[in-house]
Amino acid sequence: MISVEGLKVEFNATPLFQEVSYVVNKKDRIALVGKNGAGKSTMLKILAGLQRPTEGVVAIPRECTIGYLPQVMKLADERTVLQEAELAFEHIFEMQAELERMNQQLADRTDYDSPDYQKLIDRFTHENERFLMMGGTNYQAELERTLQGLGFSRADFNRPTREFSGGWRMRIELAKLLLRRPDVLLLDEPTNHLDIESIQWLENFLATKANAVVLVSHDRAFLNNVTTRTMEISCGRIYDYKVKYDEFVVLRQERREQQLRAYENQQKQIEDTEAFIERFRYKATKAVQVQSRIKQLEKIERIEVDEVDNSALRLKFVCSSRSGNYPVICEEVRKAYGNHLVFDHVNLTINRGEKVAFVGKNGEGKSTLVKCIMDEITDYGGRLTLGHNVQLGYFAQNQAQLLDESLTVFDTIDRVAVGDIRLKIRDILGAFMFGGEASDKKVKVLSGGERTRLAMIKLLLEPVNFLILDEPTNHLDMRSKDILKEAIREFDGTVIVVSHDRDFLDGLVTKVYEFGGGQVKEHLGGIYDFLQKKQIDNLAELQLSASPTQTKSQQLAEAQPSAAKLSYEQQKELNKKLKKVERRVADCEAEIEQTEAAIAMLEAQMATPEGASDMTLYERHTRLKQQLDKAVEAWEEASIELESLQA
Repeated sequence: MISVEGLKVEFNATPLFQEVSYVVNKKDRIALVGKNGAGKSTMLKILAGLQRPTEGVVAIPRECTIGYLPQVMKLADERTVLQEAELAFEHIFEMQAELERMNQQLADRTDYDSPDYQKLIDRFTHENERFLMMGGTNYQAELERTLQGLGFSRADFNRPTREFSGGWRMRIELAKLLLRRPDVLLLDEPTNHLDIESIQWLENFLATKANAVVLVSHDRAFLNNVTTRTMEISCGRIYDYKVKYDEFVVLRQERREQQLRAYENQQKQIEDTEAFIERFRYKATKAVQVQSRIKQLEKIERIEVDEVDNSALRLKFVCSSRSGNYPVICEEVRKAYGNHLVFDHVNLTINRGEKVAFVGKNGEGKSTLVKCIMDEITDYGGRLTLGHNVQLGYFAQNQAQLLDESLTVFDTIDRVAVGDIRLKIRDILGAFMFGGEASDKKVKVLSGGERTRLAMIKLLLEPVNFLILDEPTNHLDMRSKDILKEAIREFDGTVIVVSHDRDFLDGLVTKVYEFGGGQVKEHLGGIYDFLQKKQIDNLAELQLSASPTQTKSQQLAEAQPSAAKLSYEQQKELNKKLKKVERRVADCEAEIEQTEAAIAMLEAQMATPEGASDMTLYERHTRLKQQLDKAVEAWEEASIELESLQA
């Protein structure tokens, strides 16, 4: 579908990458990975046609459609959520208007026997069939499913988009992009503004409904669940692996070891050659050999080794001092904004040294409770008590904007580092991709992602015993996340993490607080224990809806044990199959409805004197009948499979 040949991109005469060639095929699921600054976002912009390469060709067929979601975009705010999302169907509205215009012409004209009138009928029939095949009559249902999958409720549909935060408005743009069903989807960090449930919905959509996908993401679990091919940008080149991300990590390590061996052998060869030249440079009898070795040295193509993975560096952030046994106690805490209840009857106790996660859909109160703990919000009901000697460190999503822009990266960290850690500042900065000259950059020239990483280092070096991190991984690449995760795991103090990154939370937290419906529920165990329980609940709901004649207690009794027998991965796979088959049933029903409508229109034409003698109408009628039979057969198979899965 897209062919890239001999691509080269330069910034200030410095190559970002060169001699890059690859092909994006139909149904490819490609993860584009590499360290920050390697050129991932630039590559997406080139594929989207928004940036021209210095050299090379990007060949895209004329009929190929491309959808691109950047990390940051300008958002309109003069429409409602529904009106904004409906812009994805502009092509359908245009077809609808054209059909209505032709229909009006058919009603107004009286030259029924003229060739022009017959041509108009044929054109109307053809365009109407195309309109039905494109789902022109059921786009509204697809639109609502997509918006709800991305976390919007029906009550949100008619709210103006200006009432929503930037993250929610990015979801609207993502919905529009998915609804257009382009041939190639280019997604740059699509999970940054999504909660766990929405990410799982997006995973399922991309795996089952999307065409080709090229995505940049630092969410390891998301990449593993969506992609089947991994392309790494490293040392200015593309390395293409036909495997998922976790398998790629293993293969990349093997490749790097091979590179390292080849590099060491070459370095020894270069050293020996240089030693020979230096030794015999001034001996006339060796002049020919010396000149030969000099030319040989000039011709050597130097082997580059992939960027060193600094995630092996272990950081130990020492807790400032010991806090009380219970750093946070909430008793019947309630918060509302006017008539809007955020949460009520919140009762929780966080013990010293615990690492807990706050999860739930955006807008359900996670950040609100954090601000109550931080004493930024004081007009709440109930009682919230901080323990003895609690020293809070808070990382907000806008933390990067609060840095002093006049300082360098090194000075920013040097001002908060204490004790022996000051001797390791260069190592710490290198681990967070601020190695070498990057540590001398001014904060004001850093990108948003670089500022986020710097703010995170600054926070972790401050003397605190209670960390609250609000979406700390949004702009961190995988190596930086691994370092941060290990540092938090070894931190002796208490930690609250507000995050949607399952891989980051896995093995880090021992308790999950779920926010939703005005309540905060406590779940003991890690993030996957929580997700497993949620999957079991969902399966129970499916069983409840499948057997309306049973009592609720009977249904629960039957549903829970059968679900409990399944492992989390099995439950996840079953849920994925259920959703996939449910969509197949819905798609078949829509196709049957559209085909029957097209047949009815065709039969109306065949009933006219002119149509009765038109053999092309009969041929088209036969094809549509065959299409209807296949659709009904597919619907029956899907329905049987759905019943089997639900049972």
